[in-house]
Amino acid sequence: MGRWGFFISFEGIEGSGKSTLAERFYEKFKDYGFPVIFTREPGGTEAGERIRDIILNEKFDIDPYTELLLFLSARKENVKKIILPALKEGKIVVCDRFDDSSFAYQGFGRGIPLRWITRLNKMVTDGLKPDLTFLIDITPETGFSRIERKDRIEKENKHFHEKVRKGFLTLARRAKKRIKVVDGNKNIIDNLKICEEITFEKLLEKKKFLKKIREIKEEV
Repeated sequence: MGRWGFFISFEGIEGSGKSTLAERFYEKFKDYGFPVIFTREPGGTEAGERIRDIILNEKFDIDPYTELLLFLSARKENVKKIILPALKEGKIVVCDRFDDSSFAYQGFGRGIPLRWITRLNKMVTDGLKPDLTFLIDITPETGFSRIERKDRIEKENKHFHEKVRKGFLTLARRAKKRIKVVDGNKNIIDNLKICEEITFEKLLEKKKFLKKIREIKEEV
């Protein structure tokens, strides 16, 4: 297979702070000198960003299955044009949301059977999964208190977001080695440090970027 990088995703309900943390994490690793790229879902590519505009537009009343297929379409573009090429070049990919969001939102939240999402997602990603996922966990009440202008999904009722949160936590219990739960109520600087240390541990386990990590630890 040749060179292969490391794939990290950040997940969480609306208002969890995952996007800010993911971006800060990306900037930190770029400053360290790692070969790292940042992308997001839905989005990343030109087509993906157009799809994002449709999904989040509060004027549209979108069927749950249509919503799922739109997310999957954007994911296909992201995987094919950004994520896989970067991994093949040996880069670290930081992604704001990936397939866990489909299971949490469209599965647990909307009620679409998880087995259907699994099959469709495998077709879209060719079985690609993140090497490491950070789930930034907060309550819907806390999340709502942080959001000023709400998009179509953010405007869903509290019960929906509670189901999504429970879905994420269920996924985390099922994939403890990959998904690490981070307390979204903590200071972002503290959480950035937690994510950094866990990532270093995982990279060392997989024997990736050993020289760079040792240099960083020696400087600290």
